[in-house]
Amino acid sequence: MTRILPRVLPWSPSAKENRRGEATAPRTLGRRDTTALIELLDRDPVVNIFTRSQVSLHRSAVPDGFAHIVGLDGNEGLNAACWMGANVAPTAMTEDQAQKVAVHALDSRQRFASVFGPAQSVLAMHDVLRQGPQSIFDVRENQPLLTISKLPEGVERNPIRAAKIHEFDLVLPASAAMFEEELGYSPLENGGSFYRNRVRQLIRDGHTVIDCDDHGEVIFKADLGTVTNEVVQIQGVWVNPRYRGLGLASGYMSSTVQYALGFAPLVSLYVNDFNVPALKTYQRIGFEQVGTFATILF
Repeated sequence: MTRILPRVLPWSPSAKENRRGEATAPRTLGRRDTTALIELLDRDPVVNIFTRSQVSLHRSAVPDGFAHIVGLDGNEGLNAACWMGANVAPTAMTEDQAQKVAVHALDSRQRFASVFGPAQSVLAMHDVLRQGPQSIFDVRENQPLLTISKLPEGVERNPIRAAKIHEFDLVLPASAAMFEEELGYSPLENGGSFYRNRVRQLIRDGHTVIDCDDHGEVIFKADLGTVTNEVVQIQGVWVNPRYRGLGLASGYMSSTVQYALGFAPLVSLYVNDFNVPALKTYQRIGFEQVGTFATILF
C-alpha cells in the first residue's frame, strides 16, 4: 500500500527545525507564505507598516523586482520576517533572529541604503553588518515612534492642501532640501531618477501636502509616506528655513494629521531623539510614544 504523506501546512512550507524546535536558518518566503506573513504583520500595524504596504502593493509575499522577504519559522510556523530590498525592515525579530538575518544579508552580497525598524532588532543587525563590506554612514539609535488618532480640542491649524501634479517642479526642491538636511547629501545627485519618480508618485496619489506664500514659494511640505487601511505614516516634514522660528510648525502638523486621518484611523511617525523642537511640536498636538525605532544608514 502506498503511504500517504501528511500535507505540509501552508504557513510553514519549508521549515526545518533542530531538536530544540528552533528554525535552522532564514528562508526566502514564497507565495504560499502570504497569508501567514500578513497575519504576522497585522499583529502590529504601526511598527510593520512599511512591509505591510509592500505586501498589499504586490498582493504577495513575493515582491516584484530584486527585493525579497525572508522569514524564520518556529514550532507554530512563521514567527519573524524581514523585507530585503534597497532598504531592510525587520519584523517581530529577537536579537538572535536579527543577527541570523544580518548574516543572510551579507551572504546575499546585496547592497542596502538603510536598515530601519524596532531598535532592538536593528541594533542587533548592526553588530553583524558593521563587519560587512558596506561602510556605515550613520546609526540613529533612538528614534521615538509616535502615534495619534484624534487631535486635541482647540489645537491650532494652518492651511494646507494636496499638491497637484503640475506643481512637481515646485515640490521637488522642497523635498530634496528636506532629504539633504536629514541625510547630508542631495537625492538628486547623478540625476536622482528614482527620487524624482517617488516625489511624482506621492503627488499623484494625493499623499503630499503643501502650503505656499503669496509668491508661490513653499512654506511647508509633508508626505503621507506610507499608507495602509489601518495606519498612515507621515514622512518628509519640512518647513522653509525663511519661515522657521515663527511658531508655524504645530499648526501645519495638526492640519497634516487631520488630512492623514482621512486615509486611516491612526497616524504615526518616527523622529530622531536629537530633534528636540520636532519632538515638542508632535507632543504638543497630541502624539504619544508607542515604541522606539533605530536606523542604520549606508
